[in-house]
Amino acid sequence: MTARAGGWTMGKWGVLAIALALSNPAVAQHAEPVDLDMVSKIRQEAFHRSQVMDTFSHLTESIGPRLTNSPAMSQANAWTRGKFNEWGLVNVHDEAFEDFGRGWEFTSASVLMLGSGAQGDRMQPLHALPKAWTPGTNGPVEGELVQVDIKKLADLEKYKGKLRGRILLLGEAREYKRGTEPDSHRHDATSLEGLQAFTVPKNAAADKEKRVKEYTERQALAKAVNAFFVEEGALAAISISGWDNGIIRVAGGGSRKAGESAGIPELAMISEHFNPLVRALLAKQPVKLRVDVAARFTDDSNQPGYNTLAEIRGSGKADEVVMLGAHMDSWHTGTGAADNAAGVAVMMEAMRILKAVGAKPKRTIRVALWSGEEQGLIGSQAYVAKHFAQFPEPTDAGQKALPASLREPTGALVKRRDYEKFSVYFNMDNGSGRFRGIYAQENLAAMPVFEAWLKPFNDVGATTVATRNTGSTDHISFDRVGLPGFQFIQDKLDYFSNVHHSHLDTWDHAEPEDLKQAAAIVASFVYNAATREDLFPRKAQKGDGGD
Repeated sequence: MTARAGGWTMGKWGVLAIALALSNPAVAQHAEPVDLDMVSKIRQEAFHRSQVMDTFSHLTESIGPRLTNSPAMSQANAWTRGKFNEWGLVNVHDEAFEDFGRGWEFTSASVLMLGSGAQGDRMQPLHALPKAWTPGTNGPVEGELVQVDIKKLADLEKYKGKLRGRILLLGEAREYKRGTEPDSHRHDATSLEGLQAFTVPKNAAADKEKRVKEYTERQALAKAVNAFFVEEGALAAISISGWDNGIIRVAGGGSRKAGESAGIPELAMISEHFNPLVRALLAKQPVKLRVDVAARFTDDSNQPGYNTLAEIRGSGKADEVVMLGAHMDSWHTGTGAADNAAGVAVMMEAMRILKAVGAKPKRTIRVALWSGEEQGLIGSQAYVAKHFAQFPEPTDAGQKALPASLREPTGALVKRRDYEKFSVYFNMDNGSGRFRGIYAQENLAAMPVFEAWLKPFNDVGATTVATRNTGSTDHISFDRVGLPGFQFIQDKLDYFSNVHHSHLDTWDHAEPEDLKQAAAIVASFVYNAATREDLFPRKAQKGDGGD
């Protein structure tokens, strides 16, 4: 049961706040203030004069997929800078981070079965798309198909001298599983209530040890296989898509780093075309394919990646900063729509709204459009390390080879000058679905604040503050070093059934009204954070309290 006050639905934290205020007048004086006049202006601009779909459409259908360091990503950096300048933001710039690696792009790919069946005369086009950072074929290549199943380094030995001039079918067939649930989902009262339950973590150390072992073994095997296929003279390789129903779910292969083997041309194929090839080979039927991939590395040497940043300068507390952001990079086969032009468009729209309504924040509001997220939060991690804090770089070679999320801290956190001037970061990267609330990342002090900020948006479906953590995207770069970083609860739609990292990540799977609602909430949240009396509360960290 919920209580209502002033026309807004209040959750348990709002009820708690009222109860405390009634019993203790001093508490009432510290209730989280919300500038409803400004929120009303934000809603009017967001709901009646929105430009979010204009931004979203340009990113997805004019620029298209934005693989980090690709020419399209460079175009996106330039275009977003131009929009920020047009809207009157300041300190608009790109900021470089480490030698990310080489750029890459592809323009076409085709696979044709030239012959199969008992008579060897059946022909069929097969649907497949290349993995990022794998080479092209330099024109069509033809070869007999051979199945290759390599699960460990020792498996390489049995294929020596057998692959030259062949096209490789990697792995085994996968049984087709019919869907029993709708592709698209929205939260209902039951699922939102379920988010309120906190799951006590299991043995984090054991889980991390397992993930490190799996990552290390997987990377070592991939490097060995890439070099082996080149050495053996194989023409191309085909893997099965991770999803059924004609969806090509594909990410990277080869290596983006100069000096490391990029392997041979490799494509991901829809499972319904991959499986029959396996069955034909098992039946001892010869299969011949023609593969043609136009792909290229756009750099000869490793290049830095770039984040795009811009600000609304604060007054009074301008050296303190509130941040919002989303990753602009994407994978390469769709148009990077839900992942994550949706987040970029919303965060850009939030900044446009604040300028349009004449917001005058106390703190500086800074937007960041990250790169390298899909390769392990590289852009946001580098930014946080440079400006706010980082753990000492490891000296052990094994640790250095791991992504930051899997490394063991090698010493105390090294805080930069601006660490104590940072307030809060808000992120969007769960598709294009409507905001239903926010994850508090176990920051209990944040929960009543978020409840207050959400009340003016209860009428558009945003009601829930969950204690739990959520991970896998750029807010973790802040959370990892003790800075408040948050991700919103969103309706899933078909993000994890059809879209995520697939060639179906396109404009059509977005919901315009949801993006308008999200932009309004983000603009309101960052304004509230930038005008509240104190910096945003931080959760307790290991070592706090003198232990």
